[in-house]
Amino acid sequence: MAEVQEIDVQTAHDWAAAGDAVLLDVREAPELAAAAIAGAVHSPMSSFDFENVPGGNGKKLVVFCAHGMRSYQVADYLLREGKVDAAYSMAGGITDWAGAGLPVE
Repeated sequence: MAEVQEIDVQTAHDWAAAGDAVLLDVREAPELAAAAIAGAVHSPMSSFDFENVPGGNGKKLVVFCAHGMRSYQVADYLLREGKVDAAYSMAGGITDWAGAGLPVE
């Protein structure tokens, strides 16, 4: 069985900018109001639709949250249940993304 791969924020940014990845934000709505990544798909972990996972078409699925804990859990579940062939968790979440100076709304 595949394992969750953790990637850093710069790699996630580069993949998304190249059109090679879908960024999936699993934070809750109040967190989204504080900061968001343009173009990311938002699906809160508390109400995540595990039957309709974004991605496909050869794009990598990069899951992120505030710090990297929830994203790892969601990515792990998707892999264990066979919903995806590969999933990446963005280590450090949007906190590290913003801290690296990458764009947030």
